[in-house]
Amino acid sequence: MKISLVTVVYNAQNTIARCIESVINQKNIDLEYIIIDGGSTDNTLQIIAQYKSVISFFISEPDKGIYDAMNKGIKMATGNIVGILNADDHFADDLVLYSVIQAFTNPEIDVLYGNLNFVDANDKIVRKWHAKKCGNNSFNRGFMPPHPTFYSRRQLFEKLGFYELGYGSAADYELMVRFMHKHKVRSFYLNKIMVIMRAGGVSNKNLKNRLQAWKHDLKAMRENKIAFPLLAMMLKPLQKINQFF
Repeated sequence: MKISLVTVVYNAQNTIARCIESVINQKNIDLEYIIIDGGSTDNTLQIIAQYKSVISFFISEPDKGIYDAMNKGIKMATGNIVGILNADDHFADDLVLYSVIQAFTNPEIDVLYGNLNFVDANDKIVRKWHAKKCGNNSFNRGFMPPHPTFYSRRQLFEKLGFYELGYGSAADYELMVRFMHKHKVRSFYLNKIMVIMRAGGVSNKNLKNRLQAWKHDLKAMRENKIAFPLLAMMLKPLQKINQFF
């Protein structure tokens, strides 16, 4: 079983090498590694060039944002399973993808997600996102899997669609709620720390971005048949409280 991993990058000279190293150090897997660069102007391209022998596909060109770049990579993928690892992130250990593939040997699994840790610039853990098993009504109660740990059978993108750019920074949430809640694909919770993620994100940079993200979340909920969108909106941030303890 082949796994396709997509890394999206733009001006990440300080983190891209660590990300790539964590990918190529994965053991016991058939890996297709795809890097989509948005036209970096720092030293990112020179760093990536050092790893060209282990990169299956690479393009560098302007895009319409991170989710447009993800879509490009997914459409290039030929593996049975597709996942994303962004340039600021890295795998928690060298058996993460092996664990993913082992889980997907079960034909009853369509998508998979696990746990991740957020770290600061000094690699100190500042937040632990331990997910949980998704039930039939979990999204109605504000549930969201950690997107950097999300893996899907490739044909689901072809059947159910790719990231919708109109949802801004909530495009990852919209795709997961579309797959897992609206279309009821069969999910598996891998109770393992899969990804180490740098804290901070576009949607949390300021109040304006946060309000825009909430607006997109609400739109995603309504479009994908969340039972009580406003209630789910209120419950969604409450799901994060225990991640800080």
